Amino acid sequence: MVNPSAAPRRLTRAWLEQASPLPSPVTHGVLERFPENVVQFGAGNFLRGFADWMLDVLNEAGLFGGHVVAVEEHQPAVVEALNSQDGLYTLLLRGVRGGQVVDQRRIVTAVSRALNPRAAWSELVRCFQSPELRFVVSNTTEAGIALVDEPLRPGQCPESFPAKVAALLYERFQAVRGDPARGLVFLPCELIDRNGATLRQYVQCHAERWNLGGDFAAWVTGGNHFLNTLVDRIVPGHPGDETPQLTRELGYEDALLDTGELFHLWVIEGPQQLAEELPFHRAGLNVVWTDDLTPYRTRKVRILNGAHTATVLAAFHGGLNTVREMVEDPVFGRFVWRSVFDEILPTVPLDERERTDYAHAVLERFRNPFVRHALLSISLNSVSKWKVRVLPTLLDYVQTRGTLPSLLSFSLAALIHFYRGERASTTESVGRRDGDCYPIRDEAAVLEFFAQFSNVDERDRQPRELTATILAHTPLWGMDLNSVAGLAELVAANLTTIQQVGMRRAVERLLAGR
Repeated sequence: MVNPSAAPRRLTRAWLEQASPLPSPVTHGVLERFPENVVQFGAGNFLRGFADWMLDVLNEAGLFGGHVVAVEEHQPAVVEALNSQDGLYTLLLRGVRGGQVVDQRRIVTAVSRALNPRAAWSELVRCFQSPELRFVVSNTTEAGIALVDEPLRPGQCPESFPAKVAALLYERFQAVRGDPARGLVFLPCELIDRNGATLRQYVQCHAERWNLGGDFAAWVTGGNHFLNTLVDRIVPGHPGDETPQLTRELGYEDALLDTGELFHLWVIEGPQQLAEELPFHRAGLNVVWTDDLTPYRTRKVRILNGAHTATVLAAFHGGLNTVREMVEDPVFGRFVWRSVFDEILPTVPLDERERTDYAHAVLERFRNPFVRHALLSISLNSVSKWKVRVLPTLLDYVQTRGTLPSLLSFSLAALIHFYRGERASTTESVGRRDGDCYPIRDEAAVLEFFAQFSNVDERDRQPRELTATILAHTPLWGMDLNSVAGLAELVAANLTTIQQVGMRRAVERLLAGR
């Protein structure tokens, strides 16, 4: 039994096997060793608080019997921590359900180990050659599923995610001699439209460019399943300032503490027979298998994700730090509310009650007192997020209303203001808020583009010229945004206002219609 007065021990399998019973309400998944039948690209907070947790629940219910090999190249500290903790970590799911506070604490045991593909490419190849492997899960952000022209270098890790998949699938194809029964099931969690189909298309492009042969190309399509999926759970991640108190309550140290909300939804577009291989529904999980996830995706991406992306950068420069602070702030709370109900909802192709009920539920989730969702965390890769989550709404609003949505247009000005920092490294720039530095994290090409404007003061350069240059850069937006009538002028005017009076006053004026 855990001694609360003893110094906390590091979470490991050996410790956990001897620590039962754990302090209430901590539970843990099964400690049985299972085959490594899942490879997961990404070991960040979201996948650990979503897919890995679901697989852990399936294992506990006796419905799966598998372990996850987590592949992570951008966070070496996470790889080290996972391996030092034998793949274990604690997930806290907290919120209010039926008026009652719910606080669930679970040690997830579904991950067996973690690999850095650059340091352990040959080991990852062996994972893909293994007959036990069946599923591949990924969350490489919206920018991760991209087609990058790169050569195949045998024995070396490719740069882009689709290229990695193509190279690894070719290794498997050779190992199983093209047996269609040995294909894999891909469950990408990236928030792009038709994520599975897009990943398959890019894998096929690499196979063609690398001259891997017609048999391999046919096997990729005929023997593997690239499923379109949609994920929905707010996972703020590490509990930050709560960590010392939680460590005392838990009775052990966990470098990978993760937090999330109670709500979860995974919509998977795929054949029913695959649902029986991953019988989430039998374990009481909110997973929907469907033949068309489009309505689910439009609702979620535009309302939940769109509300985040359209508001958090302005709120951060308005002096706020978390989503809850944002929605409870008298100025930015109205900014969020009106962005959702006045400009986003009219473009969602569902009946009014369904979209309105979902919007109210989303804003209630934003107020979860247990979720400290940092605005800076949400700001990661905001350019690609804005393109996917906000731009389609803006364009549909213009098409149906014949005018620009003023708040969503303002969000583009806030994004430009946020991104104009100085380069600090290949993966990060640094901006300033009230004299303090903050990190700007995005793809290197995005950071490089905005860095050229870091020392350009809107007062020294015509805002219209600056805005036109940024909006014309089609690699960012997928189109020349100057073609949207009036958008450049409106964004430039908003940038000027932000520069002159600050973000909070600019939003106040926006809401007042001035």
